[in-house]
Amino acid sequence: MNLFIAVLLGISFTTFLCLYRLFTGPTVFDRIVAASAITTKTIVVVAVLAFLYNQDIYLDISITYAILSFLAVLGVAAYIVKQKETK
Repeated sequence: MNLFIAVLLGISFTTFLCLYRLFTGPTVFDRIVAASAITTKTIVVVAVLAFLYNQDIYLDISITYAILSFLAVLGVAAYIVKQKETK
């Protein structure tokens, strides 16, 4: 149990580092990567919580969140490509 809490604390710390990059990233691509990393860390946290509480619904939530995150990154990438083509 203490191992899982330590893992969750470590993931939380690295999430704050990604938040820093998200707000201060020099380019849009750095911010997209930081947002994607934050969503990946959130998925891992939810999966660990599913294991700790022995609840399968949390795994369903994490899978749904992963799919939505992937679609959001694709949407942002398509928007950026379209903006570069119009310039």
